Amino acid sequence: MKYFASLFILLCAIALVNCGKQKPDAVQTEFTKADSLMDCYLAYQDSILQSWNVMINDDNQKINSMHNLLHELFMTAAYDRDLLRTYEGQLDHLAGLRYTQLTMGNVDVVEEYDFASEALVAELLSLAESKAEFASNPTIQNLVEVIRMADQRVYNYREEYDSIVLKYNNFLRMNRTHLQEISQSDSMLEKHLFQMVSPD
Repeated sequence: MKYFASLFILLCAIALVNCGKQKPDAVQTEFTKADSLMDCYLAYQDSILQSWNVMINDDNQKINSMHNLLHELFMTAAYDRDLLRTYEGQLDHLAGLRYTQLTMGNVDVVEEYDFASEALVAELLSLAESKAEFASNPTIQNLVEVIRMADQRVYNYREEYDSIVLKYNNFLRMNRTHLQEISQSDSMLEKHLFQMVSPD
């Protein structure tokens, strides 16, 4: 992912440098500065979308694994079914709490989702591991590990997303005048950060 984003940025930089070297009589097929800026803009958009989708898909898989874990626990008589139903209801509610690229501008939305997700993961894994049956059930063991690893990846994905968005926002600020001449699209607004990386 970081290599993909870095490659796009490098290509953008090369395009901008070459743009300044154009002669007045350059053939029409050569990129103009506007073309180069738009190419960079679209490359950033693609990188951001890819980073976001990877992060959200991984979170979706974690939620699916939690559903699968609950299903396995229901099939094991050692676990309290009423408690499992409570967790099932909380898990069904979790996806509706999740932030979007727009709502994450409100830090409370992200914090509410994180609190609900982290609490549910901790309680489910603790419950699964609390019974003697856990040691003899490889399916439950595997699901617990899958969920734990996915939960640990959350902040790595957010760091990668913030790193790309930070560069994109800086690109917009540096080229806003030229970009507005090309397009008046609302999509040229700066994007919100998780604040996982420093602006420096």
